[in-house]
Amino acid sequence: MNECPLCGHQPPDRSLNSSDNRLFHLCGRCFLLHADPCHHPDSESEKKRYLSHNNGIEHQGYVDFLNRSIVPALQFLKQGMHGLDYGCGPAPTLSALLEERGMPCDNYDPFFFPHLLPGRKYDFIFSTECFEHFFYPGREIPKLLALAKAGGHLIIMTDLWKNPEEFASWSYGRDFTHVSFYHAGTLNWISKHYGIPKVYDDGVRVAIFRC
Repeated sequence: MNECPLCGHQPPDRSLNSSDNRLFHLCGRCFLLHADPCHHPDSESEKKRYLSHNNGIEHQGYVDFLNRSIVPALQFLKQGMHGLDYGCGPAPTLSALLEERGMPCDNYDPFFFPHLLPGRKYDFIFSTECFEHFFYPGREIPKLLALAKAGGHLIIMTDLWKNPEEFASWSYGRDFTHVSFYHAGTLNWISKHYGIPKVYDDGVRVAIFRC
């Protein structure tokens, strides 16, 4: 029945094709656009795709991109706080940038840094360009929130979809590892459902929640 992998709603409101002609379903409750399970990539293909990215602290363009999430988050952070980069990829960069600012940051990635310290809770969690890779956001988001201290902050960065009529030509939908796309309404649903107030939202791709 193509149950929504975030809120469990079914059936989907409508179905759409992405710019690479994959089938997506639009949830009428939380507004998540999610790939049909037949278009979920296998883990080997996923990992190969991530290894092809030109990421790393030596790439100034990538550093500038990450700073789009770091700069607005600084108003909620202070030196000595301990954070987590959730979905850091093969070349952790955000954690290095935060450590330069006096905020140590652990790295986690299911492919490249798959181990978390047991029982550790974090003052802040960054998840940049990660949410769109979640096959089942309704399973992944609670895992993330369980890692945050009460009053801590979750900073996410993912490009938001706006108009279903433009989805078929949206360049962000061309990456076969992008399987979940969020709308402004999706962020509001997440905030209300999980009880995490949204304290910053640029309306484009960066949102910050208080846990």
